[in-house]
Amino acid sequence: MDTDKPVAAPPLAWFSLGNLVIGTGAFILAGILGSISKDLGVSIPAVGQAMTAYALSTAVLAPLLLVLTGKLKRKQAMALALAFFALGNWICALATDLPMLLAGRVLMGAGAMFTPIVAGLAVAGTPPAQRGRALSLVFLGISLSYVVGLPMGTWLTAMQSWRLPIQVVAAASLLMLAILMWRVPSSLQSPGASFRGAGALVRQASIGLPLLLTLLYITAIFTLFGYIGPVLQALGPMSVAQVSFTLLAVGVSGVAGTLIGGWATDRFGPLRTLKAQLVIFALAQAIFPLTSGNYPAVVVVLLVWGTAGFGMMPPQQTRLAAASPPNAPLLLSLNASMLYFGTALGSIVGGAASAYLGFGQIAWAGMPFLVLGFITLLMQQAKN
Repeated sequence: MDTDKPVAAPPLAWFSLGNLVIGTGAFILAGILGSISKDLGVSIPAVGQAMTAYALSTAVLAPLLLVLTGKLKRKQAMALALAFFALGNWICALATDLPMLLAGRVLMGAGAMFTPIVAGLAVAGTPPAQRGRALSLVFLGISLSYVVGLPMGTWLTAMQSWRLPIQVVAAASLLMLAILMWRVPSSLQSPGASFRGAGALVRQASIGLPLLLTLLYITAIFTLFGYIGPVLQALGPMSVAQVSFTLLAVGVSGVAGTLIGGWATDRFGPLRTLKAQLVIFALAQAIFPLTSGNYPAVVVVLLVWGTAGFGMMPPQQTRLAAASPPNAPLLLSLNASMLYFGTALGSIVGGAASAYLGFGQIAWAGMPFLVLGFITLLMQQAKN
């Protein structure tokens, strides 16, 4: 198969909408940890491990299921993924204790294989010169989940219960399944994923270093973002409206960053784009705890932080797809695994750091990971 020729025009907008549902379900807990903690009678760091359970499940189960479903049509695999995701959300919404909540999050993680499936289809159906923008459109849904999902979760929880926004995500997952069954052609395919030769691929610097960078910068993001609700309250008491607006601002910055990242990747190349993004992101994360007591500064720094941080996904995906186009689905799935391992590690680091630094300063716990991430870019540049 010639991977430089598009096999079909993938419905990128629908893929993005599906990722909006996935992203909303994945990260909606970040803004409502306090409410869940009170209802289930456990600590906020303990509830934060629901993020860890989802992340580890996605990192392990999504690549495995991607390979096991390799002989299915991609439309069938997407349907299976969304069914898993919907069921996991319903279990979470009905949870009466922490183990039940964690079990639902694990099942949701299995359903998150939807994201690498549609990313692989985007790569297979798009000419190389346009892949940065195509991937940015697919992942725009993840960024939009911060605009829509997090403020919605906070608002619905304040209006009724933390269970309501999770029920909404479950219903949206089923609706998305129906839409994709209607709109996605059965003929749409991408190269099948296989673990054969995966070890040799990962040992290549052009693949191993980008995967390591994803792990490191996502860890830094989620030392802060995994506890964003308590962090915002620690920087200065906020009303529900202020918290919702702040999360909306982060989401808008993520959308802008995703679009800018895709454009810059096609214009300047992924490596140059990533170096600029990582420097800006690190500066914003270092400054963020210093905004305590100054709400406008909190919002401005978070806007810069979100634009740079969440904008790194398109150049990262493009680097991996270019490194081995025939293996793009597996590499994109492994990148998603690194993303969720980073989410899990960031949640663990943030939870531990909160006991020593307090929620207002846990952003600093992510700085060593960003330094290491920049070193991987320098190593990649030296090898090029």
